[in-house]
Amino acid sequence: MIKNAPFRFADFESIEFNYGATANMNNKFDSKTSKYQYVNKRDSLIQTSLKLRKDDLLYLHRKATEYGFWNFPDEMISTGVVDTAKNNVRFFLKFNYKEKSKQMLFDTDFKGDPKLYDAAKTMVAEVQRVLNDAEDRH
Repeated sequence: MIKNAPFRFADFESIEFNYGATANMNNKFDSKTSKYQYVNKRDSLIQTSLKLRKDDLLYLHRKATEYGFWNFPDEMISTGVVDTAKNNVRFFLKFNYKEKSKQMLFDTDFKGDPKLYDAAKTMVAEVQRVLNDAEDRH
């Protein structure tokens, strides 16, 4: 008998990914609409369309399973006063499926479990890498 995963790729619909300074997360991607906006090196807001391949989405789904994303807490954020001089970054990642979704809010200055921190940081890096690769193909 085959065990059903908590989130199956067959039910996958989209990924939402936002990041930026804690106060304003101007960098946004939504695979459902293909809308992608980001702040470039000159501090200009760029709005474009970015389509991910099915293979890209499957890769991210598998990485989420590998890193235990389904078991991450919904929030891994700073508690207390945020030091704006440190340039801390906040990430929001959400996988949407037909009947449910899983999301996380993650700060780069999260002081919780180091293994959880590393897994969340690696998951975010994988999403960023896939977006960068897709942009290079574009």
